[in-house]
Amino acid sequence: MTAIIELEIKKNLQDRGLLFWTLILPIIFTVLFISVFTSGAEETASQQIILAIVPGYTIMFVFFIMITMTDSFIKDRNIGMVTRIASTPLSPYLFLFGKWISYMVIVMMQVVILFLFGKVVYHIPLEQPIYLLILSVFLTFMVTGLGLALAVIVKTNNMGIALTQIIALGGAVLGGLWMPVNMMPDILQVISRFLPQHWAHQAFQNAMEGKLQAVELLQTSLILLGFGLAGFIAALLCYPNFLKQAKG
Repeated sequence: MTAIIELEIKKNLQDRGLLFWTLILPIIFTVLFISVFTSGAEETASQQIILAIVPGYTIMFVFFIMITMTDSFIKDRNIGMVTRIASTPLSPYLFLFGKWISYMVIVMMQVVILFLFGKVVYHIPLEQPIYLLILSVFLTFMVTGLGLALAVIVKTNNMGIALTQIIALGGAVLGGLWMPVNMMPDILQVISRFLPQHWAHQAFQNAMEGKLQAVELLQTSLILLGFGLAGFIAALLCYPNFLKQAKG
């Protein structure tokens, strides 16, 4: 399993497409939207906008790792890698777990770099670094858990891309990553409370300002953990069918 983790991390770090989705594009979006929404605004208002945009776009773009995860699993399935692994003493589930850990490492690196970018360029506050680290771990677990499920369920890359965009962009709109939740219609405010993006965004903002309470951290962590576990369980249940589709 260790070999799988190392191989996947090395392979993905050399992938320029992944670099674009995880770092270049979110930085471009962050700079662009901060420039637009802070133009002409007072300093206090500008700081609040920046405080919303940096974690908001970080959360939105971590979901795009699902595209890479889907592509990797489909390639392994089509070239016979999955079948060969299944014929070795290595359990198929350890293979699944090994690939999952590798993507958790990548997403964690993405979150850290994007927050450091916000700190260096926009001087965002990081008043509760331990809480922010804990939230980042659970966010990473949640996103990659859902990505794991998507990767073994979809049958084509195009389907994976389409569903990723729905999850990432739809969740961003409904979860309050693009606009304050209190400015949304009442029905959308209710819907947002069922989405992990909403809880993660609120918790990150509060932790950045030093206002996150321990009970709120626990609540958000459990919600993100629940979504991640649901994704992992779905992946385990669907993996036998994924294995049947693998070429030998």
